[in-house]
Amino acid sequence: MRRPLVTAQQRALRDPDVVTTDTMSETSSLSGSSDVPTIVVRDGKGKELLCFLEQLIPLDGHDYALLTPVDTPVCLFRLSDDEEPELLEGLDASEPILSTAEVVLQEHELSLVRSAVTLTVAGELEEPDPDDFDDEDADGDDDDAETYELLVSFMVAEEEYGLYIPLDPFFVVARMEDGFALLVEGEEFERVQPRIEAELEERESED
Repeated sequence: MRRPLVTAQQRALRDPDVVTTDTMSETSSLSGSSDVPTIVVRDGKGKELLCFLEQLIPLDGHDYALLTPVDTPVCLFRLSDDEEPELLEGLDASEPILSTAEVVLQEHELSLVRSAVTLTVAGELEEPDPDDFDDEDADGDDDDAETYELLVSFMVAEEEYGLYIPLDPFFVVARMEDGFALLVEGEEFERVQPRIEAELEERESED
């Protein structure tokens, strides 16, 4: 299968790599450590995403939070043997494709959550072994591709779709205001992203 490519701006803080298509298994959780602080992020439409608080970065008199989702982020693609997989974004919550995906996930004791920023899956998943992807990574020649693991695939109206887990770190940026975390989007995201990355690099070098 051809490689899904990612263009969403909220994924711009991840490192690019190549796509893989290993199937899901069912043991440990990918949701991270319970002793890391959590915070609910809201977008402009009122959708929410529960995240772990990774870093706080002060910029221009505001505190910006670097976050990672508590539940597992997933990306939905329309699949075709003849064309590149098509990333589907901005689907309505009642979209039949999502309803079908929800039913398929329930068969594996998983739940689809229509969160802010990204769809997420709640439930117990096996953490991928990085060694499983070394051979594929060595053969990859597309620096703009991302690394994915196939979670489930399903058919809707004679078309095939797949939910993929992005294996590269999935970061979300929020601005803290009056105790609330507001999703950073659009021009503000483009403005603060390079400055946040520079601050993180500086902190890492100091460590």
